[in-house]
Amino acid sequence: MQVYLVGGAVRDTLLGRPIKDKDYVVVGATAEDMLTAGFQQVGADFPVFLHPITHDEYALARTERKQGHGYQGFSVDAGANVSLKEDLQRRDLTINAMAIEVKSLDDCAFVSGEVVDYYGGLDDIEHKILRHVSAAFSEDPLRVLRTARFYGRYYELGFSIAHETLDLMRQLVDSGELAHLSSERVWQESSRAMVQTSPQVYWQQLFEIGALTDYFAPLHQAWQNTPIRETVQTALYFAGQMQLNLSQRWALLMASLDPSLFGITSNEADTFNKTDNKTDSKTNNQAVEDVATIGSSVKVPKAHTQFASLFTAQADNLRTINSLSAMQKIDLIQTCNAHKEPEKLSQLLVTSHVLQLACQHREMMLALNSFHAIGMDNIDDSLKGAAIGTALRQARIEHLQTVSNLS
Repeated sequence: MQVYLVGGAVRDTLLGRPIKDKDYVVVGATAEDMLTAGFQQVGADFPVFLHPITHDEYALARTERKQGHGYQGFSVDAGANVSLKEDLQRRDLTINAMAIEVKSLDDCAFVSGEVVDYYGGLDDIEHKILRHVSAAFSEDPLRVLRTARFYGRYYELGFSIAHETLDLMRQLVDSGELAHLSSERVWQESSRAMVQTSPQVYWQQLFEIGALTDYFAPLHQAWQNTPIRETVQTALYFAGQMQLNLSQRWALLMASLDPSLFGITSNEADTFNKTDNKTDSKTNNQAVEDVATIGSSVKVPKAHTQFASLFTAQADNLRTINSLSAMQKIDLIQTCNAHKEPEKLSQLLVTSHVLQLACQHREMMLALNSFHAIGMDNIDDSLKGAAIGTALRQARIEHLQTVSNLS
């Protein structure tokens, strides 16, 4: 029997990141061996066991063979003859397919500390690449979401997704396999991605490969509008930096569903995107309904859906709270139940502030781009002295006015 620390604990040790959970693989053992050693089996047919003291997970080395749709359509072989190399080959990414041998079931001290790396995980960590281990990646649609989540998690470290892995992710999306994922697993991956430092990366990656259409169709439709998409991505980035809670982050994402929150009128919504993509005009009520539709589709906890719905419905009042009448403020308190939950109103106001910061940020980025877009080549080369500065300034103003009208 040989025991190995595997997966995320090895990866994050090498990256110098905090380790949350430790998972182990046991080679050359049977379920009976684990039970005799006092381990508790998780599930009746799955070869994973909990340590009797630490409660860390110890899994028998196993192989999997695709037999049906989704991430559950596999037959598992966890025989004592399955090797560590075979076990690691079934994993999603090379950075998750490394191992370090420990002394025994009861002693998790390293034997030597040498990293067992059959599939190039060390090299991919060095070059900051997320790469699939084998073609078996395509057998599990959940890996599309997991890879996007890891991309968001390590985005600030400079990681990127290998082109060939992105191709497999797109193929999985095109195959329709994502529709066979359970709502619970979709929410589990998405919520974990949302609480990372860069939550916007997960959603942007899924949008780019068309992976939002099955469970987040209203969001996919709304994000065809580039200004809405870019503004919400910025808001989510700010939310990560400011450590907003999950309800607030979910509300910012769901704000995508109401164009009016971004200064887009119903008439403008169909022509706002300069690439000729269209966003269907929505009333505020329709946006609230879409929040509920997505919440039901992916089994979003009720508290998050309620907060997002409340934020969407009251966004105008929250944005203009300083100019509300006394009557309107009292009504807002009643609507938000702030007389019983004053912290909720505070959270709503902070969420509104973050969204407005994102809107302002996008406007100023447009201005900055116009500033840099205009140089000496764009003005009359016969101008001299102060006339050069005046001409540059006017040309930049006109460029920004044109861009603003188009965007």
